[in-house]
Amino acid sequence: MNKIICYFLLLTFSFHFASAQKNKNLISGPWAGNVELRSAMVWLEVDPSVKSVSVKYNPLSDAKNLKTIVYKGELGKEFNPVKLELNGLEFGTQYQYTILLDGKPLTLPYATQFTTKDLWQYRKPVPEFSFLTGSCAYFNDPKYDRPGKPYGGDSSIFETMAKTPADFHVWLGDNWYTREVDYGSVWGLNNRASHDRAQKVLQEFMAKMPQYAIWDDHDYGPNDAGKSFIYRKESRNIFKNYTLNPSYGEEGNGIYTKVSYGDVDLFLTDDRFFRSEDEVLDSINGLPNKEKSFFGTQQMEWLKNSLLYSRAPFKIIVTGSQVLNPLNKYECMQHFPYEYNELLNFLTLQKINGVVFLTGDRHHSEVIKMTRPSLYPLYDITVSPYTSGVSKVAKSPEENNPFREANTLVEAQNFAKISFTGKKGERIMNVEFIGLKGEKLGEWGVSEKMIKSEK
Repeated sequence: MNKIICYFLLLTFSFHFASAQKNKNLISGPWAGNVELRSAMVWLEVDPSVKSVSVKYNPLSDAKNLKTIVYKGELGKEFNPVKLELNGLEFGTQYQYTILLDGKPLTLPYATQFTTKDLWQYRKPVPEFSFLTGSCAYFNDPKYDRPGKPYGGDSSIFETMAKTPADFHVWLGDNWYTREVDYGSVWGLNNRASHDRAQKVLQEFMAKMPQYAIWDDHDYGPNDAGKSFIYRKESRNIFKNYTLNPSYGEEGNGIYTKVSYGDVDLFLTDDRFFRSEDEVLDSINGLPNKEKSFFGTQQMEWLKNSLLYSRAPFKIIVTGSQVLNPLNKYECMQHFPYEYNELLNFLTLQKINGVVFLTGDRHHSEVIKMTRPSLYPLYDITVSPYTSGVSKVAKSPEENNPFREANTLVEAQNFAKISFTGKKGERIMNVEFIGLKGEKLGEWGVSEKMIKSEK
């Protein structure tokens, strides 16, 4: 028996060693994202020696229908993130793909596949689906980390996430952490994004499902940074290079966009590019300071119009900082009262139904509830952290937060699985907070009817 085990281990080691040798010019990836009805994109990063990148793909059920796309962009730079756009796909179809570097196919220890969205509208019942989400992924880099106990925790949480069935994943910000050696230069910002995206533990998870993302301060620049950051335009370009969102703001500003899946709309907002610094006064002469911006005029106009246009029973506003928690003394939209009031008054006046906030940043998870006279309550679902240090609320004003929903405080590494079930008009949104080894740490849910007011 021991000989059999040793032989198996030797074969496994030999396979992974051979794969590593064969893929030595691959920095990270590949993975598929921005998967729509008839299109998708594939992402990877290669080293400067690579002269050509292409992708071969076909429906899993039709190996003969093989197509090839060749990357036309520039290669040979120090950082070479690559995006390949696949068009003319068929809806509701599972595809497999292979990357070729300089004409040689990559060999990977996991499948590289994706499934296009199904065309259910006017044809089928609304689909049941789920997505994973969370924030704050810190990977230790001892030479450049602060002295003392490592800040990054057990990164095997991404192995657990890779084994958790879901239709896609949403990064809620702090997707990588810039250090002092990073945010002082554009090269440093690029280097941190490249370094952290290349973590071995991420690769299978990234390939397992489509990835969408917002940012927060640490993957934007320095801690708590806002619009004064001198490299904010360059940081935006880097974020674009290392993610696969449908779009990135408007007129070259910000990273906000919208993602729709099934009957749910997710408004992926930008809480950094337009944001005033936290030290700007909240109020002047007893009135909210209209000069203190959180989303900014351009993004706020987009968000309002997008919410008005949406017919989704669940309209999820995704942002890096908490929105509703009145006891949060750190970064929270409530400390930007002019825009906070503007947004909530808009929801009230326009009678926008189905709004839920989804946030990160806090290094613990919870659900905050805000009641409104004669209107449905608003909820703020916070999910954090993946691997960063845990921040407990014990012995603070938040310890027994009366606005927190019961059984939702999680003070441990975790992610959330958010599921949508039920027939049209009776949809249920369920949130599970899941720990390192896949254990359920908390649960909360809300029905479509509970977040709807009569118009």
